[in-house]
Amino acid sequence: MRLFTGIVGGAAATLILASYPATALAQTSDPAAQAAPVSDLLAGVRIPYETFTLDNGLTVIVHEDRSNPIVTVSVWYNVGSKDEPAGRTGFAHLFEHLMFGGSENAPGSYITRLQGMGATTLNGTTWFDRTNYFETVSTPALEQALFLESDRMGHMLGAITQETLDLQRGVVQNEKRQGDNQPFGMTEYAILENLFPDGHPYRHSTIGSMADLDAASMDDVRQWFTENYGPNNAIVVLAGDIDTATARTLMDRYFGPIPRGPVNTPADAPVPVLAEAIEQTMHDRVPYTSIQRYWPVPGMLDGDAAELEVAASVLGGLASSRLDNELVRGDETAVSVSTSYASFHRIGWFDVTVNVKPGEDADAVRARMDQIIADFIANGPTEDEVNRVVTQTVAQRIYRLEQLNGRASTLAEGALYAGDANHYRTELEDLAAVTPAAVRQVMQTWLGRPSYNLTVEPGEREAYENAATAPSGAAERAPVSDYQATARPPMPEIGAMPGLDFPDVTRATLSNGIEVVATQSARIPSTRVAVEFDAGWAADSLEAPGIEGLMLRASNEGADGMDANQLAQARESLGASLSAGATMDRTTYGLTAVSANLGPSLDLLADVVRRPDFEAGVIDRVRDQQLTAIQAERSSPGGLGNNALYPALYGGSYGRSPSGLGNADVVTAADRDDLIAFHQAWIRPDNARIFVVSDRPLAEILPELESRFGTWTAPATARGTKAAVSVNAVQPRIILVDRPQSPQSLILGGQVLDLAGADDRLVIGSGVEILGSAFWSRINTDLRETRGWSYGSRSNVSNLEGPSAYVINAPVQADRTGEAIASLMAVHADFLGANGVTGDELTRIRESSTRRLAGMFEVSSAVLGTLQSNALFQRPDNYWELAGPRYEGLTADALNQAVREAVDPSQFVWVVVGDASVVRPQLESLGLPIEVRSMDAE
Repeated sequence: MRLFTGIVGGAAATLILASYPATALAQTSDPAAQAAPVSDLLAGVRIPYETFTLDNGLTVIVHEDRSNPIVTVSVWYNVGSKDEPAGRTGFAHLFEHLMFGGSENAPGSYITRLQGMGATTLNGTTWFDRTNYFETVSTPALEQALFLESDRMGHMLGAITQETLDLQRGVVQNEKRQGDNQPFGMTEYAILENLFPDGHPYRHSTIGSMADLDAASMDDVRQWFTENYGPNNAIVVLAGDIDTATARTLMDRYFGPIPRGPVNTPADAPVPVLAEAIEQTMHDRVPYTSIQRYWPVPGMLDGDAAELEVAASVLGGLASSRLDNELVRGDETAVSVSTSYASFHRIGWFDVTVNVKPGEDADAVRARMDQIIADFIANGPTEDEVNRVVTQTVAQRIYRLEQLNGRASTLAEGALYAGDANHYRTELEDLAAVTPAAVRQVMQTWLGRPSYNLTVEPGEREAYENAATAPSGAAERAPVSDYQATARPPMPEIGAMPGLDFPDVTRATLSNGIEVVATQSARIPSTRVAVEFDAGWAADSLEAPGIEGLMLRASNEGADGMDANQLAQARESLGASLSAGATMDRTTYGLTAVSANLGPSLDLLADVVRRPDFEAGVIDRVRDQQLTAIQAERSSPGGLGNNALYPALYGGSYGRSPSGLGNADVVTAADRDDLIAFHQAWIRPDNARIFVVSDRPLAEILPELESRFGTWTAPATARGTKAAVSVNAVQPRIILVDRPQSPQSLILGGQVLDLAGADDRLVIGSGVEILGSAFWSRINTDLRETRGWSYGSRSNVSNLEGPSAYVINAPVQADRTGEAIASLMAVHADFLGANGVTGDELTRIRESSTRRLAGMFEVSSAVLGTLQSNALFQRPDNYWELAGPRYEGLTADALNQAVREAVDPSQFVWVVVGDASVVRPQLESLGLPIEVRSMDAE
């Protein structure tokens, strides 16, 4: 088995071994004093690369890393929404969708093709300044990926038809509806229109307006492609199992013949100065009043960018931020705060958001927020605050560089915006040089100006602009006969795939019996630890759901005498992150740390796991946060849908929302004794297992774990027992949750399967992938790629230790809700009836499943998650190494049998979250009982 080798090298600090006993308090030593110097961490953030330019002007950057037989292909075009002409907002993003629709020599869905070759981290994105496409493929598939990327760069126009344009227009408009339909989904439009004047390139959103999307025509398509997608307006990064000589040969072969095109020179975008403060109030179905401030500021290349980033983190970005300490933990008048510096190529903005605790006086909170901001502008940050921001930022950059696509994006961004692929180093060095005085000066320069002030209050939304029934761009039907496609050599075949080499798994046992399961991955100098307990949301009492959620929130807010701010400052000083969360079956406390700071980071993890304080004041504060989260869940489509579906399918310990937020009355009544009792029953050494993925061997880490967890003894009280899982008697019906003013409906459908625990999931999972899980599945192909009614629709089998469910998730435009359910029923009947798995589908599932194995375990978080899932489902350590041959041996009969024996559409419970006045008449013809519920119902 392969040991990953590292590329993020440099001077790593020596691991600091703890010499005090496990019972000592972590705060007896200053974490900042124990931390490795930032200079040592910074020395480890390097991405070696070489670059060359083809004769047609295409810039190519090559980063070689032979640790895994995979290569990331990342193509960045120097065009984004800021380059769109008036009346064509959203067109850059629309064209991104068209670029996935097929090219002249590779017709059909690119996502289907790329998934068929086993691509991971596959996507395309559009933003103000750029459009990019990226995929990570196994080395034998690289040439085919380069053929596809070059074909849509140089051979695209002949493949775009009016039908394709109309279809993708509908998909994009449903993507817009899906975002707009979320709480606070309409605020972005107001923010941009008020921050930037008419004609400013950044004034409109990337998704665009419904009217402009309606107007997009074939002439627009041709012009946009011709003006913006030439090779001399692009950068290609190849990162992974490739060298520069090979890259030059392949890039010349596939991209070299593409002729030059125009070069897009981004329009000037000066930083506007608002003449005076702008006040605006909007309304939405939200559980609290949100107070927001926005200032136009310079973009990422400006000399003030580093100071603005530090200022945002200190004011409201860090867990120990000024606003957190004053408003969330201090006055306790806000449930959450945030501050960020949004930096783009030419422009940026600085924003502050304070979400007012329900029942508090919003005007008083607003005044207090402005006072805190004014004080910060006047006096600036402390040196310690600046140091913590720098350490945290460098650590986060290290974590990001573990993935090849993270490195490719980092190099591409620098090359595209700064003309220097090494610009990330300049940014980090500028950050490390920031001083408190410089931050204060920059804040006074930019935040001393008038701001746009937005308040979002609970209430009914303002009017919504929907798409036209007959888009004007569709009516034009421009001919395409004048375009002559260019033939090229055939697409190369994919070579033989190497077998998966999963990292060696090592086991040990602490002196108190806790099992430790570990692998070594030296790609970056970091360590991930998961302390897992056999608990999960299913451990919550049936009579008191929500106790565990409250306990987990409180655990991270004070431990062993350190309050929430001290804990936050300690982990920020170390560049570490701590988490506490759960799935339905397991509860996990997680740590991600730079390995140079592993010792003191483990001290913090041990305190949070073993010694939470559960102070009464902390419980009251996190109680308010959880109650607000419960309210928010009752206003979002997904929250409303899950709260209806899972109790309809299950009784017992699974009969609850998978969010684990619980019941508001239970959370309101919970006290310290309840949290302590839960902790003693479930968070204990005789119920624990520890998983580790690190660049260091387990032999080095084991003493560290022993000193923190090995002497932990179980309490005298009995270990917890979960209530049984029951499956409700089947009552096929439609539960309609009335959510007025919803431009889109969320459709959920579900059935509990005879599948649990160690039962084999590979065959049925592959069958369901064909039916609904993959992008190219029948469900998504029908609702998105054929009808254009949805941005994306899926079905999957839940990964539960107990009885698992088959669940459909299909957001669709509101006026197609009834037809969409009928279509889902028809797709299932067809697949489960006479038209099971086809030969093409069988080939695709075999090839995509085996080919993607090489990229599935690229990052340590994926390896860690696999260690945990292998334990949950009682799989051998080499399960995924054995999966390749099993995928290759799949047959249509086996796939059909697995799905047909498990899935029965006549037993589905359907949930629809949407506007009942629009949706209910559409559901009447489906022949199922309809149960209407208010969105405010418990």
